[in-house]
Parts: sequence; C-alpha cells; structure tokens
Amino acid sequence: MEITLDKLLASRDRRVEMQQQLREKHPNLTLVCLTVIMPGNVKRNLLSLIVSQAAINALLNKLEGSIAEVVTRDLDTGYEAYIVTTLPQLDTKLIACHIEDNHPLGRLFDIDVLDAEGVPIKREAAGFQPRRCLMCGNEARYCMRNRTHTPQELNVKIQQMVDAYVQQL
Repeated sequence: MEITLDKLLASRDRRVEMQQQLREKHPNLTLVCLTVIMPGNVKRNLLSLIVSQAAINALLNKLEGSIAEVVTRDLDTGYEAYIVTTLPQLDTKLIACHIEDNHPLGRLFDIDVLDAEGVPIKREAAGFQPRRCLMCGNEARYCMRNRTHTPQELNVKIQQMVDAYVQQL
C-alpha cells in the first residue's frame, strides 16, 4: 500500500504522542524508538518486515535484563517499536549505534534514543560518525537532502542486503 505524505506526517505525530506517553509513564528511564528506513511510498512490505524483526531482535538481545516495557506497532506507515530501558541514555545510545553499524541490516535500522525532552541523542554524542549512505558511502543526510539516488536504486540495494541476510540465516 502506498502512503501519502499526509499519512506519513500524521504517523510521525502519533509517534511523538506515543513517545510522550511513555516518557511520562517512565520519567526516570531511557526511551528507545525504533523504525525501519524504507525509501519511497511503500513503507510496509516483506522487506520491511524482515528488517523490522531483525532490528527488534537485535535490540531486545542487547538490552536483555534492562527492559521495563516494549510496545510494537506494525502500521501501514511502517513498523515502530518503543523500548523503555533502565540503562542510562548514553549507554543505550552506544548500544544503538553499535547495532546500526555492525548488524548486517543495521544500516536500515533507525534507532533513536531520546533525552528527557524527547529529542534524539546524536550519534556524535556517543563518539560515532554520522550515518553513511547505502549507495556511495557519503554522509546519508547529504544524499537524502539532495536526492542523489533514486528510490528504485535504493530499493535494489535494500533487496540485495535483505537477500544476503536471509541466506546467512
């Protein structure tokens, strides 16, 4: 199902509301918000489901023993997971960056660790470099902003990554 810009923006608003609710419910704990990077107008498909399951499994494994609550939402606008952990924010961000940088599909995971105001902690605060582009290795934000690569090119790359991941299972 193709997603309109209005649906995507409304989904982001609902995500912020969910984050606020969880921060209010667990004011002294760390909140992690997981989404899947899926370019184009289709956010939920077989590829995104494989990626989302790999992402949540990696996070739950690394945060095992420190999890206070987990909320998952499988929406037309994409998979979302919220994990409340007892670990400090910076320790959690280190774990998140390590997963993003080292898991075979980690480049397709968007793992935000939120501060007390709901602002994502930057990778640089944990000593990590900015995210790299799937296609060329430049900083991802530049390629995204300039639309350097087409959604079709990105989807081919994502398909290759997921195929390689599934074959190693």
